[in-house]
Amino acid sequence: MNQFEKTNCYKESGAKKFWRVVLGSMLGFILSSIVLSILSFIFFVGILVGLSGEETTMVKDNSVLKLKLEGTMMERAEKNPFEGTSFAQYSNQIGLRETIQSLKNAANDDKIKGVTIEFSAFSSDFASLKELRDAIAKFKESGKFVYAYADNYSQGAYYLASVADKVFVNRLGGVDLKGLAFQVTFYKGLIDKLGVDVQVIRHGQFKSAVEPYMLDKMSEANREQMTVLCNTLWGTMLSQISESRHISINSLQEIADNLTAAISLDALNCGIVDGVCQYAEYEVELKKILGIELSEKVNYAPIKKYNSVTPATPKKDNIAVIYAVGSIVDGKGDETTIGSTTLCNDIRKAHENEEVKAIVLRVNSPGGSAMASEAIWNEIENAKKAGKKVVTSMSGYAASGGYYISCNSDKIIAQPNTLTGSIGVFGIVPSFQRMLESKLGITVDVVKSNEHADMSSGRLMDEMERAKVQASVEDVYALFMQRVAQGRNLSVEHVDSVGQGRVWAGADAISLGLVDELGSLEDAIAAAAELAGVSDYGIINYPIQKDWLTQMLETDTEVKMDKALRQELGELYYTDKSLKTVTEAKGVQAKLPFDIVIN
Repeated sequence: MNQFEKTNCYKESGAKKFWRVVLGSMLGFILSSIVLSILSFIFFVGILVGLSGEETTMVKDNSVLKLKLEGTMMERAEKNPFEGTSFAQYSNQIGLRETIQSLKNAANDDKIKGVTIEFSAFSSDFASLKELRDAIAKFKESGKFVYAYADNYSQGAYYLASVADKVFVNRLGGVDLKGLAFQVTFYKGLIDKLGVDVQVIRHGQFKSAVEPYMLDKMSEANREQMTVLCNTLWGTMLSQISESRHISINSLQEIADNLTAAISLDALNCGIVDGVCQYAEYEVELKKILGIELSEKVNYAPIKKYNSVTPATPKKDNIAVIYAVGSIVDGKGDETTIGSTTLCNDIRKAHENEEVKAIVLRVNSPGGSAMASEAIWNEIENAKKAGKKVVTSMSGYAASGGYYISCNSDKIIAQPNTLTGSIGVFGIVPSFQRMLESKLGITVDVVKSNEHADMSSGRLMDEMERAKVQASVEDVYALFMQRVAQGRNLSVEHVDSVGQGRVWAGADAISLGLVDELGSLEDAIAAAAELAGVSDYGIINYPIQKDWLTQMLETDTEVKMDKALRQELGELYYTDKSLKTVTEAKGVQAKLPFDIVIN
C-alpha cells in the first residue's frame, strides 16, 4: 500500500467516525427526548392527580373562615387544581352550593370563631347574592361574628357585605351605592351600516329580545317592564340593607342620590361602613375579636380548602337535584348550556331510580330553543307520571324557555329578585344579500324547481314566506301558553295577560300565579321531601361533576375558546355574543328579551 492509499484510508476511516458520532448523538438526543417526555408526562399527570384529589386543611383552634370573593359566582364551581396560580387559564369560580354548605358546617364547628368576607373583582346575579347573603345571616345565628373588608365595594358586593356585623373599607376606597340601572345595547345602526337586513317575527308585546336589531332605543313596552323590574330589585336590596345597617330606606335613597358613600370617610360618617383602614389594620380588628395578641397571626381557614364540607351521602330515600344552567339548546349541552338531550337523560335517570323519591330542578337560564324547552317539559311530565314529585328552584334567571321548563313542576320556588316569566317567542332571519352586493360586489343567481325553494338561502322573505314563519311563531306561543296553563292550573287567557313576553321579578310573580313561594334551593329540597313524604333522605346531584382532568380532556375546543374570549374581551364579549344571536339562532326562540348589564 503506497502512501496515498494509506492517507486515503485514514481519511475514509475518519469520515466514518465522524458520521458515527453525529448519528449516535442524534439517536441519543431522540431517545433522551422521548424518555424525558415520558417522564415529564408521568410527572405532570402525577401533579394533576394529586391536585385533583380532595385537599384537606387542618383547622386550628380559634380560626376564622375566610370567604374570599374573587371571580364569578356559579351554582357549582368547576374543580380547577391550578386556580390561583400562574397556570390558571381562566378566571376563578366560586361555587354557591359549596360555599353555603361550608357556612352551615362552620356554624357548628367549635374551632371556627367567625367569618371574614373579603372582596376583589367579583360578579354574580342578584338572586345568588341573596341566597349567599341569607346563608351568612343564618351563620350569624350561631353567635359567631362576621366581618367584611374591601378596597372598594361594588353595589352587589356591598349588598352582600351589609349583613356582616362590621363592614370595613380601605381609606382610599368607597362604596358604589348609587341605585340600579339596566343597560341595553342596540345594534341597528351597525347592522344598517353593514347592509344586513334582520327579518324579525315575534309574538308578545314585551318580547323585546329582537329590539336591539330593530330599534335604536327601548320601545315603550320594554321601558315599562324594565322600569318595574329595576325598582323591584332595587327595593329588595334597600329593604335588606336597611334592616341590617339600621338605616332608613329614605336615608339610603338620599345616600344613593347624592353618591355620599363614594368616599370612604363619608361612607363612615353616614353609617354605611363601620371602619376605614388598611388591610393590616383590619387584621388587628380580627385579632381583637378573637382575643389574641397583636403579635400573633390569625388562623385562617380558606373556604375552598375547609375540610368540614362533606357531600350528602345517598340513602335509601333520596332527593335528586338536577342543575339546569345556561342557554337552552337542542341536543347535547355542556358546562355553559342546557342541552335538551343531556338534561332529559338526567331527568330520566332520576325518575327511573327507585331510590329517588322526588326531583328538584335548579334553573338558572334565560331560555333558548323552544323545541328543546318542549322536550324538557315532556320529560318532566314523564317524571310526574312515574310518581315523582317535581319542585323547581329558580336562581338568577328562569325566564322564557327557562320558565317553559319550570312551569310543569308541582311547586315553583323563586327568589324575590329572580327574573322570570317572559312567556313569549320570536324568530330572527338575517339576510346578507344587500351587504354582499353593495359592500363586496358579490351577486347570487339561483335556479329552483319551486317558488320558495331558496327561502333559506339568505335572501329577503316574500309576504307568503313571512306569513308562514309568523304562523309558526304563533303556533309555538299557543303551545307555550297551553303548557304554562296546564302546569300552573291557570286559564290560557290569564297566561296570555301576564305573558306577551313580559319579564317579572320573583316577588311580583307570586300574585300572578307564576311562582308559589319565595325561598332558596334548600327550601325547595325541603318542599320536595315534604311532597314525597320523606324525612330522612340523602341528596343525589345531576349531572355528576367530573374531576378536573376529565373535564379538561373532554371539553371541546369551542368551549375553551369561548372561555378564553370571555376573559380577554371583558364586556366586549357580550357584544360579540349578541351579534352572533342574529346569525346563529335557529328555529323559534323562547329567550329572555334582553341581556341585562347592571350598573
